[in-house]
Amino acid sequence: MNVSQNFLMSRVPRLAADPGEVVDALRRAGFEVSRTVPLAELLRPVVVARVESVAQHPNADRLKVCAVNDGTDQSLQIVTGAGNVRAGAYYPVIRAGVTLPNGVKIKRGKLRGEVSEGMLGSADELELGTDHAGLMELAGEPAPGTPLPDVIDTPGVVFIIDGRPEIGDILRALGGDVPEREAAAS
Repeated sequence: MNVSQNFLMSRVPRLAADPGEVVDALRRAGFEVSRTVPLAELLRPVVVARVESVAQHPNADRLKVCAVNDGTDQSLQIVTGAGNVRAGAYYPVIRAGVTLPNGVKIKRGKLRGEVSEGMLGSADELELGTDHAGLMELAGEPAPGTPLPDVIDTPGVVFIIDGRPEIGDILRALGGDVPEREAAAS
């Protein structure tokens, strides 16, 4: 399991900011941390994208179909439910085949009949904050295709924990806040 320092600190405010101390706390709680990886390293495959157009999904009221410039020769089609997506804006794009810092691999798929070749990212999904209400809009006009860590600050590390522990168990062991969705999953 991958769990970011940023996520843990948002749920366990008294947790030390030093990654080594967090590893020690996790190990004392019975979890085997095999390694730590800088978040910036895990976010290098996430790149800047410019949304060229946004259209209403033909089969879903809450979804939009976007043409996205990710710095390659071909436009990507991305389906999103984010309410703040707009043409001309810049967002992180996670192409199909890329793995998020939390270990989830993004796949090419169909959403209500429309192909999506990846996803546009929120701060929460990228382990850069807790905001999941909308996409992370990037300031200025960064060049599409630029790795995200070259455009914004991506502090922190991700702890790679052996086995398949539940996030609720980890948070409880560290004395943190366990949101309902994690508590129900544990």
